[in-house]
Amino acid sequence: MRIGEVAIRAGTSVKTIRYYERIGVLNEPRRLASGYRDYDVEVLERLRFIRASQASGLRLGEIRGIVAFRDRGESPCLHVRDLLTRRGEEIDNQIDALRRARDIVDQLVARAEGLRVRDCSPSAICHLIPGDLESRRATGRQDKME
Repeated sequence: MRIGEVAIRAGTSVKTIRYYERIGVLNEPRRLASGYRDYDVEVLERLRFIRASQASGLRLGEIRGIVAFRDRGESPCLHVRDLLTRRGEEIDNQIDALRRARDIVDQLVARAEGLRVRDCSPSAICHLIPGDLESRRATGRQDKME
């Protein structure tokens, strides 16, 4: 198959396929005498694997490592399990950070409900957002904002 057909069948772009080849996630195919790339049908399975891996939160560098295992004839499953475990932990940390951010936003909205324009100081941009907000967020301090 030529690259355009692969792109259509895989639901991706020619540019993406070329990029995957450049970074080593896809092996470069053989070339025809005309210089065109000539792909085997197996490339479609690899492209499906790449997309599914990305959907599970894996990064292209990690995916490159996974396919390298397979290209060497080794099973990547234990490596994939470790990657997914770490990614799950990263997601948990992101969720915790988002919850802390949400709590702060809720506190700011509650603070804004009592807004009195006359309380705004010309020397401050907006009195609703306290200057120590970033340190509160970084430390996870949830004390009530005044």
